[in-house]
Amino acid sequence: MQYTIVLEVAGEGGYSASCLELPAAISEGNTKEEALENIGEAIELVLEVTEEQARVSGKIAKVDVASA
Repeated sequence: MQYTIVLEVAGEGGYSASCLELPAAISEGNTKEEALENIGEAIELVLEVTEEQARVSGKIAKVDVASA
């Protein structure tokens, strides 16, 4: 699955990255490449935690969504 990433130059140097589809996924890196690699890891972690929380609460369901 692909996600939309906003990559910005950080004021203190390096880059910050955030995922539009998963606002909790935020990361940074010294280079663009590092920031993109780190946001990929952050997305994976957010998805894992979200799925685990849903499983624990018993409120989990899956749906297929076609992309535009």
